[in-house]
Amino acid sequence: MSAHVVFGTAGHVDHGKTALVRALTGVDTDRLEEEKRRGITIDLGFAELELGEGLTASIVDVPGHEDFVRNMVAGATGIDAALLVVAADEGVMPQTDEHLAILDFLHVRAGVVAISKVDLVEPEWLELVEADIRSRMKRSRVTWNAVIPVSAVTGTGLDELKAALAETARLAMPRDGRDLFRLPVDRVFTVSGTGTVVTGTTWSGSVQVGDEVTIFPGAQRTRIRGVQVHGRSHRRVEPGRRTALALSGVERSAVARGSWIVGADGWRAVERLDVAVTLLSGAPPLTQRTRVRLHLGTAEVLARVTPAGSRIGPGESGYVRLRLETPVLARWGDAAVLRSYSPVATIGGVVVLDPWPPPRPRRPVGLDRLTGDGAARVAALVQRSGTRGVPVAELPIRLGIRPYEIEATVGQAARHGVVSVDGWLLDRAVVDGAQDALLATLTAFHRDEPLAAGMSRQEWRRAVRSEQLAPHAERQLVAQGAVVVDGPLARLASHRAELAVTQHEVAERLGNVLRDAGFEGCTAAELADRCNTDVDQASRIAEFFVRQGTAGRIGSERYFDKEVLDRMVEVATAEIARLGEASPAQLRAKLGLTRKYLIPFLEWLDAQGYSERAGDVRRPGPRLTRGSDTI
Repeated sequence: MSAHVVFGTAGHVDHGKTALVRALTGVDTDRLEEEKRRGITIDLGFAELELGEGLTASIVDVPGHEDFVRNMVAGATGIDAALLVVAADEGVMPQTDEHLAILDFLHVRAGVVAISKVDLVEPEWLELVEADIRSRMKRSRVTWNAVIPVSAVTGTGLDELKAALAETARLAMPRDGRDLFRLPVDRVFTVSGTGTVVTGTTWSGSVQVGDEVTIFPGAQRTRIRGVQVHGRSHRRVEPGRRTALALSGVERSAVARGSWIVGADGWRAVERLDVAVTLLSGAPPLTQRTRVRLHLGTAEVLARVTPAGSRIGPGESGYVRLRLETPVLARWGDAAVLRSYSPVATIGGVVVLDPWPPPRPRRPVGLDRLTGDGAARVAALVQRSGTRGVPVAELPIRLGIRPYEIEATVGQAARHGVVSVDGWLLDRAVVDGAQDALLATLTAFHRDEPLAAGMSRQEWRRAVRSEQLAPHAERQLVAQGAVVVDGPLARLASHRAELAVTQHEVAERLGNVLRDAGFEGCTAAELADRCNTDVDQASRIAEFFVRQGTAGRIGSERYFDKEVLDRMVEVATAEIARLGEASPAQLRAKLGLTRKYLIPFLEWLDAQGYSERAGDVRRPGPRLTRGSDTI
């Protein structure tokens, strides 16, 4: 049983909603001077009602006039149940029907009907009005638990109405305090000594004094200085309460009706939404770029429509992409109301299926499971994301999954082919496809570069266009023994670098040229010229020789026969050891090299640890002092 619920009034203008709330609670919710002067509700009003047996209710009194339906929607958002008021002397009127449609679109589950002003009509007329109301209620998705004739003037039926409200409150679904905290702002004001204060109905989750929260749009961080519920200070606020939050260090201009206060990281305001839409039977069709008004939470934003098909006709349902003119904060499963741009009228309702949709519109099939298997929704979202994947941390917002349900839901999603990779979720087919792509890339590389020891891992991973997926696919292939990773290179485990039959003759000539080149060695260009081949092939074969240990390379371009290079090292190190320290001139005389060839060789000698440079001379390096003379 829920200990606290939020009722929202609904009904045509001047049907007695405010008078009835005053009769039930003793609170006059018309707080504005203009409301009192005109005798109609213009903005939202609030009152608390004790229902007995530990039950309390917040009542949000909304305007009934057609000019203020936007305020009615802002008040109806987030309510648990409805109190529909129909005047006995007028019966069901245009705004009655519009408010009923809005309650349906906002997924309000239960409610009570009060037939007001019964003191103004005869019993026979009251019976006709009640019959008409009951007939109309059958077409509503709201479960109407009672129809109670009342009079705020005489007090007739007030006890029965209060009992019906209590029974409805007991049936209301409890809200989850462990979910993400979210509060749509419906009022903002400044209190001297306190600062900026916002009010709204806490949709989900809980916060307490001192907690850090974020204001959207704008993503401004702030802390909660104080919490009140119906004028009473609280340390903590639970979901389903009419809440006032005092915000630390926030200018009045930084927050307004339509803003959101959230208490967790990961939220972001967006300018597009993928939604399921249902139009009223008398609504105009939705076609490409139809301009509409979206009422989500307490915000009203303009949007352009992109239907998944050519159009959505009156009374039809379908999928649309909404391109918003102002960023909004949304979560999967949020219910909202659509109104036409001009003339302004309620035309339908939407349910958010993807609050962070991909750039190109796609039918969000599988995301429209509003009840039941959350794991199936996860699988649908993951499949929709392709190689991008879905961060596990996004699931509470992207799919409305409560944070504490994530682990179990992800585990169940594995049955639907979902794979968890380093905090990301990917489709099994995508993961397998990534491994296939990496194997195919290496196979093609080895075919084109048979002499190469392997492919650059950085370049190889680009075959999978996903920063999350490529490392995972690599690890899997290595674990399976299909691929060997050696530093910056990757190769197929079956690959063995070897000369092609057509390369043997060139390789033999190249080896002879390197031996004949002696201490001067050869560049790839010189090898190509002397071997009558192209530079690319000469370079590949020379590098192959280096990896095979039959050649060496100094710097990036000069190759030497291995035995020749060993002899150079032997001569140079012997001279350095004999002299204790040797100048370039002394080593040049010993090796018979010009500075063009000598200096790169000496720098290589230093890098290999055979020598150490001290000013202009070379001294024995650590490899010599350790007694090692291998290259």
